[in-house]
Amino acid sequence: MATGSSLPDPSRVGAIIVAAGASSRMGGVDKTLAPLGGEPLIARTVAAFERSPHVGSVVLMVAERNVKAVRELAAERGWTKLAGVFAGGERRQDTVRLGLAALPACDWVVVHDGARPLVAGALIADGLAAAVPTGAAVPGLPAAETIKRVAADGRVLETLDRGALVIAQTPQVFRRDLLERAHREVADDVTDDAAMVERLGVEVRVFAGDPANVKVTTRSDLAVAEALLAAARERAGA
Repeated sequence: MATGSSLPDPSRVGAIIVAAGASSRMGGVDKTLAPLGGEPLIARTVAAFERSPHVGSVVLMVAERNVKAVRELAAERGWTKLAGVFAGGERRQDTVRLGLAALPACDWVVVHDGARPLVAGALIADGLAAAVPTGAAVPGLPAAETIKRVAADGRVLETLDRGALVIAQTPQVFRRDLLERAHREVADDVTDDAAMVERLGVEVRVFAGDPANVKVTTRSDLAVAEALLAAARERAGA
């Protein structure tokens, strides 16, 4: 785990929590407000950043349909680091760009999927420490399965060396000026912010991800998160 001396000043660290997706694979359930351990899922995500001593401010980007409800939730919970709840854009990268514009002054930006509600404080700290040398870092898990690259018609083109592959997670951490430059210069569709920074030719560091840092995309993912949360509670009570 990162030590305090290796981390940026918390007052210069801001977080963008991205939760503006359509929840199209949730079978009619809006995952942002879906119950998880008796709390709205997004409340658990925000709480992780509220607890982190390494983050000074947070902006929360949600789907337009959820802005009112999440603002009410924020007022009810009294989140002290929250600088605002805003509507996201059409694409994920549009949402992050809008979040950058809304984020208070800071030197470092932590971008996190709102749908990863079990993010550990240690992972946030490790990401900040890993980003310091180059200005960009992402958590990754080793690829455990065989991965094949296939053509549109289903033909296998090659079997990739999984020893050189990782599954990227969030929180991803960037120097603010670097991330803003990436959003100015890269217009192509991407699946995460690290891909944009990579296209600038900047070295992105990978640090160890967390298997429990699951992303809720489907109802079965929500059940997995519920089970992980219950197991964590049981360990804490042991």
